[in-house]
Amino acid sequence: MRRRGGRLVRERTAYAMDLGKKQPAHLVCVDCEEGWPYEEGLKRVILRALEAEEVEVPCEVDVCITDDEGIHQTNLEMRGVDRPTDVLSFPMFELQPGEKPLAEWADPDTDRVFLGDMMISLERAREQAEEYGHSLERELCYLAVHSVLHLLGYDHLDEGPMKARMRRREEDILGALGITREQDP
Repeated sequence: MRRRGGRLVRERTAYAMDLGKKQPAHLVCVDCEEGWPYEEGLKRVILRALEAEEVEVPCEVDVCITDDEGIHQTNLEMRGVDRPTDVLSFPMFELQPGEKPLAEWADPDTDRVFLGDMMISLERAREQAEEYGHSLERELCYLAVHSVLHLLGYDHLDEGPMKARMRRREEDILGALGITREQDP
């Protein structure tokens, strides 16, 4: 346990899933308060997003759950944007949508490719869940899938084809898990 932003948090919790391959499993590490009720669901949706994108090389994704103050500070330091946001993604590689990480990028100690980090503001997720009329769990799942897609090279810089492609993938992945705008998990 350690302090982050005045709260005690576990160093890391890890969850791995063997997707039926002979390689080591993907690993999702979540930095959150002990006993946080959405941790397992978040890990599950991240792993399913990797599976849906057919990422066969074992990967690691680190997730930090924070508040608006924490994400605001990171947004300012890393992107020069002076406001909080819902989710930040920090990909390790500059992939293109559909491009897969390569086995030779793996850490020799873990045999996993570190895809990158995501940071989610719990405060912002709560506000957006209320605004959109669905559960906090649904919003967190959406933000996690959104971030995984960023780690895998998707973006929405335009309001046209890039954004539409990313939104389709998000809805496809969430829909396969039974998480739709109409139906909470």
